[in-house]
Amino acid sequence: MKSFTYERATDPDQAVAVLSRDPNARFLGGGTNLVDLMKLGVETPGHLVDVARLPLDRVEETDDGGLLIGATVRNSDLAADPAVRTRYPVLSQALLAGASGQLRNSATTGGNLLQRTRCPYFQDVTKPCNKRQPGSGCPAREGVHRDLAVLGHSESCVATHPSDMAVALAVLDADVLLLGPDGRRTVPLTDFHRLPGDRPDLDTVIRPGELVTGVRLPASSAGLPSAYRKARDRASFAFALASAAVALDVRDGVVREVRLAFGGLAHKPWRATTAEAALVGGPATTDAFDRAVAAELAAARPLRDNGFKIPIARNLAVRLLTELAGPGATTVDRADPRHTGHEHGGDR
Repeated sequence: MKSFTYERATDPDQAVAVLSRDPNARFLGGGTNLVDLMKLGVETPGHLVDVARLPLDRVEETDDGGLLIGATVRNSDLAADPAVRTRYPVLSQALLAGASGQLRNSATTGGNLLQRTRCPYFQDVTKPCNKRQPGSGCPAREGVHRDLAVLGHSESCVATHPSDMAVALAVLDADVLLLGPDGRRTVPLTDFHRLPGDRPDLDTVIRPGELVTGVRLPASSAGLPSAYRKARDRASFAFALASAAVALDVRDGVVREVRLAFGGLAHKPWRATTAEAALVGGPATTDAFDRAVAAELAAARPLRDNGFKIPIARNLAVRLLTELAGPGATTVDRADPRHTGHEHGGDR
């Protein structure tokens, strides 16, 4: 690991001021991702600014009935918060699906949003990687890409964003609160992370020197029936092959409101706007759910070895929607070839 200097920030403005002066400095929260990348030589900051003890560690009610989550709230504390568990259950479920208990005790809300991909080529400094070194190439496209993106990827990058929490926040219409050299600003969570395009080295829209100070959950999302489900290679401490987060409001058998997002499929949490538009105002049936999700995933461009993610994601989403819709939702014949996922071929 490269040597570095260290200081502990005393307030958010001071932390921002340090990074504004030193472009080679990094904020340090729980360290569950950054420290690993430093050990691998992927991240080589010359100076660390510890923000873990800033007074941003509370979950508070907002005036409009939503919640304000401080950036240094630990994942385990957020998952256990009574207001989160009762009013935003999808968020609690997503947090508990991530990492291990020990890591959740260290990881912070802000750090979770900013964690970087687990693509093996990104983490191996002996290999080229456009995300780590722009212009060097993306060997994952022809190499090991089983766990990587099927939606929204580019010739430059097929990496996926690893956060479970961010997928839940996407369906809750959360906002990310930022403090930077130019003051405060708010960015919708769905706009905070980027698709790779030709600049996969830019994971988010965060500006130089900006600090995540919190996440705001709107009152409009509170109380909506919601849930998160994740498919992974093993039951504990594994990143999603595919995941789905759903918030659904059904009245008299009609979908009044629906929000759906996928994880493990793209460079960012994938908000399924095509599926949502197809469902609102229509019947809350499994057939309708399946058609809408299939329309969303028709945009997928699987590579040689990861097309299996598409039927997994489809089944996760349809089953969650059906469960949240309740006993009025009808079923479909899963033996029907329309539901096998075989219509999606691989390409390079």
